[in-house]
Amino acid sequence: MGAEPGRSRSPRRTPRAVRGFALGAAGLLLAGCASMPDHGEVRPVEASQGVDSQVRVFGVPPADKASPQEIVDGFLEAMTSDDPQLQTARKYLTEEAAKNWKPGAAVTVLSAGLDRFSVQGEKEPAAPRFKVAGKMLATVDERSAYQPETGDRRYEEFLQLVQKDGKWRIATPPSSLVLSESDFQRIYMPVNKYYFAGATLVADPVYVRQRSDPDSRMDPTTQTVTSLLAGPSKWLGPVVTSSFPTGTQLREGTKSLSIDGQNTLRVPLNKNADDVEERQCQRMATQLLYTVKDLTGSRVDRVDIVRSDGTTRCQVSEVDAAVLANRPLSPGHQYYVDAENRLQRLNLDPNREDEQEPPTPAPGPLSGNRAFKVGSAAVSYDEKRAAVVSEDGHGLYVVNLTTAGAMPQPLLTGKGAKPNGLATPSWDAAGDLWVADPDPQDPTLWRLPSGTGTAERVEVSGLGGGRITGLKASPDGVRIALLVQRESRKYLYIGRIERPDAKGDVSAVSVRELRPAAPQMADVTAMSWAPRGRLLVVGRESGGVVQARYLLADGSMVGAGLPGATGLVAVAASEDEKKPVVAESQEDGIVWLPPGAQWRTVVAGGRAPVYPG
Repeated sequence: MGAEPGRSRSPRRTPRAVRGFALGAAGLLLAGCASMPDHGEVRPVEASQGVDSQVRVFGVPPADKASPQEIVDGFLEAMTSDDPQLQTARKYLTEEAAKNWKPGAAVTVLSAGLDRFSVQGEKEPAAPRFKVAGKMLATVDERSAYQPETGDRRYEEFLQLVQKDGKWRIATPPSSLVLSESDFQRIYMPVNKYYFAGATLVADPVYVRQRSDPDSRMDPTTQTVTSLLAGPSKWLGPVVTSSFPTGTQLREGTKSLSIDGQNTLRVPLNKNADDVEERQCQRMATQLLYTVKDLTGSRVDRVDIVRSDGTTRCQVSEVDAAVLANRPLSPGHQYYVDAENRLQRLNLDPNREDEQEPPTPAPGPLSGNRAFKVGSAAVSYDEKRAAVVSEDGHGLYVVNLTTAGAMPQPLLTGKGAKPNGLATPSWDAAGDLWVADPDPQDPTLWRLPSGTGTAERVEVSGLGGGRITGLKASPDGVRIALLVQRESRKYLYIGRIERPDAKGDVSAVSVRELRPAAPQMADVTAMSWAPRGRLLVVGRESGGVVQARYLLADGSMVGAGLPGATGLVAVAASEDEKKPVVAESQEDGIVWLPPGAQWRTVVAGGRAPVYPG
């Protein structure tokens, strides 16, 4: 059974420094002390012990006669606090270091707490020097984008202490905010900001502080809007655009944005956005509406763009924004392959859990054609065509689901056969068809323009000798999820789809900058895109059982796992949050998960469930 992602748990210790916690008007104070050797021994500065995200944590200033070791430990504790502008942490620094320290530009996330070593100063033996180190889990850059680390990369920095007026202080603080995984989860939260890829709105996941930012004093909504105005993440930037003019910022002094009683969000901008055209202004408002709606979960009926002089430049309603966002169609059906290797269509209705319509054969040339056996299939977003791979994994066919007729000739013939036959194909939002041939002798990713053209080999950077055994293009058309097999294990990566542009800078469609999408999992079995740019992934963590969990496309884990999902081997989700998750169970065949209920069997013996896409 899936579970809420847990925070890293470290052995409980008696804290050297006092750390204050406040919840509402109540205050809870924890105190303790411990002595430490002067040199050599590794001592962990542990993460806070599972502090609830609603609990505010405040650092404790240094004692008058604090030792160098106490200064270092107190500073590292104070870095995890909610103090405005990290004022308490700065008290552990020299005056010059406190003035120049700007940790808010980036965050380093460690899998556990920091280890620190006392290092004898080489040039000044009387000046203590400490090395702080830990295993890196991820970084969050100046644009708030999360980037998981791969391998066994270590974080190391040196803290030099100096003494003035009998008090020890740190002269060289870390260049970024350094947090354990549990403290990061307590302090930060994932949000989506939205940009355009052509006419389609694309989610760009980032992290903001759950409460007011210590440096800017902005609330989470304002932090997110500020990040939206600053532009897309570096990884997504090459394939999306922002409608906001360069240099657009919130009007000076804006620290809070809120939705009024009419469910309207008014966003005051600086003069850079005063003279935009109506269409551009509406696209700007659409980006804002989806960003804030995704963040707050509140109903946002309208967004007003406000000029620098306080007058309204344009307004966009939720209905208008939905048209401008050009989101994928809500799927009418689900599909699967039955025990006789035929493509079947479902119409699961969460409002009628116990009275579902029986499955029907997919219309078109496949209906009643018992000679052709389907191995796997993908249905276009408009549900007018299906791409099917033959049961032997050898041929790829595209059939029309709106008219009957004979089976067409294969558009692509794989070099391998089962178990190394063609992977399950996938349609993207542009109507192109993708399929992988994991043939060990010549593994290839293919793209068929419009699902009818000649197959084109797609360059994939960063495969590192792996073979693509599964793929799923994102509904927004700018990302593709790839299951990559290396030896006996499968890993999940996200690649950026780069297409030829009007300037001719890109000569062919390619997949660039693969990044791990499920670094927490030791092996991945299956995956599907899910609402709001997330992934639903079936796999297991090291030493764990197989389960299904939601992940952000940046590789960070969010939300709860699906209950009772230990026996799943395939999964399908839709961009439409009202549509249920459909899966293949080893024991029960095709199953589905109604909202707030347990898994229910649709049909025994079925396999390979898919939504259009």
